[in-house]
Amino acid sequence: MSSIDESREFIPVRVAVLTVSDTRDTSDDRSGDVLVARVQEAGHILADRAIVRDDRAAIADRLRNWAGIVDVVISTGGTGLTGRDVTVEAHRDVYEKEIDAFSTLFTMISVQKIGTSAVQSRACGGVAGGTYMFALPGSPGACKDGWDEILKFQLDYRHRPCNFVEIMPRLEEHKRRK
Repeated sequence: MSSIDESREFIPVRVAVLTVSDTRDTSDDRSGDVLVARVQEAGHILADRAIVRDDRAAIADRLRNWAGIVDVVISTGGTGLTGRDVTVEAHRDVYEKEIDAFSTLFTMISVQKIGTSAVQSRACGGVAGGTYMFALPGSPGACKDGWDEILKFQLDYRHRPCNFVEIMPRLEEHKRRK
């Protein structure tokens, strides 16, 4: 079973939060606020925060700008099935590797909370430029679930048996090979 190894020192990571919305701004970005609060409460560094419209190229550009600069990007919004929901496609335009199990685990958690409605979410995760990138749905509840049930643990170096932080130095090792 997984656990926190208190004998290991906590290592804060630099996290950027991206809200994808045509209608939100900083005064009413509840999902972004949830993520920022949780990131900071966990002891991580909020490296940046932005809101971009539901535009595939704009989302991908923002992700590319953060790749290699921050350790983690968490986006919220645009993961549904409507015509304006293009966040997943933008993430996949940028990913070098997809973290398939993130989507699976998020769906399993969502089923426990919202039943079969979980089928409508396309949460995803991947890596680009040595930066982890995760796309969560645009509801505060989904952001809480994604953070509280998955990311809080995987972004904690003390989490056992393994976590994302301990392999960060190796994400770009293919570029150092001769």
